[in-house]
Amino acid sequence: MLEEVERWLTRRSWSVADRPLDRLLSAKQDTTVSVVLPALNEEATVGEIVTVIRRELMTDAVPLVDELVVVDSASTDRTAEVAARAGARVVHRDAILPRLPAVPGKGEVLWRSLLATGGDIVCFVDADLKEFSADFVSGIVGPLLTDPAVQFVKAMYDRPLGDAPGQGGRVTELVARPLLNLHWPQLAGFVQPLGGEYAARRSLLERLPFPVGYGVELGLLVDALHTVGLDALAQVDVGVRLHRHQDGQALGRMAAAIYRTAQLRLSRGHLVRPALTQFERGEGGFVPRTHAVDTEERPPMADVAEYATRAGRRNTGAA
Repeated sequence: MLEEVERWLTRRSWSVADRPLDRLLSAKQDTTVSVVLPALNEEATVGEIVTVIRRELMTDAVPLVDELVVVDSASTDRTAEVAARAGARVVHRDAILPRLPAVPGKGEVLWRSLLATGGDIVCFVDADLKEFSADFVSGIVGPLLTDPAVQFVKAMYDRPLGDAPGQGGRVTELVARPLLNLHWPQLAGFVQPLGGEYAARRSLLERLPFPVGYGVELGLLVDALHTVGLDALAQVDVGVRLHRHQDGQALGRMAAAIYRTAQLRLSRGHLVRPALTQFERGEGGFVPRTHAVDTEERPPMADVAEYATRAGRRNTGAA
């Protein structure tokens, strides 16, 4: 590990216990915090996450979070209904920036959420978490409230696979961590580089391109490094993350998209075949299924006319 990274680990890796809530509330002052849950068919878990955040971080006694938004990514179940009943503001992905047809993908939802929220700090939380703790939010928002030099914070945690501790995060260990260590060794200290729980200053997020699909976490991390430098990045230990796990083929598609995201950042050149063929057993033997690998990226939100117009209205104090 680079000496720079070893020093970073001692200076920019914390535990959620390092910043009690009373310290965060004292430091918050006029800073506003938005929490965004990207959701696709998460009726089983999204309601509990919203309930915990509202009960523990959005009260008169603990007004840490100012805005809680669930962005529904064309769910076919009761995700939107459950989230709204629990107290979230629910916005459909297609209702944000409607002039631009939406494409499938988590990164697309996160990118559009910048237009649907207004907080100075934006905190992303996956909507499939089980046994959710408010520490996932307060932990990663904390450094941004207490240290003006910090711009981007990732959660770190244990990821069990069934009863096996530490065996989750298979794509992280097989794809993302080798890529980062080989090509961006300054990022080798991140425990969960692909984790879906992270917070950042809006002023940074609006300057970053967003890969529309599975590559969004790797892309944002690499681009944040290039934009603000390693010392502006941090991570916080929030305990254990429990969630539903993808099957092997879904993990393969995720790995391919992440690899492509890395390639684009290494070369910005043309790739010959952005597709992945996998095999499923059918009645007559193995059947090939070819899937497009995420290739599209959304530009920095600061370059979008609607966002610039809204920012201008906010700066002039207009409604």
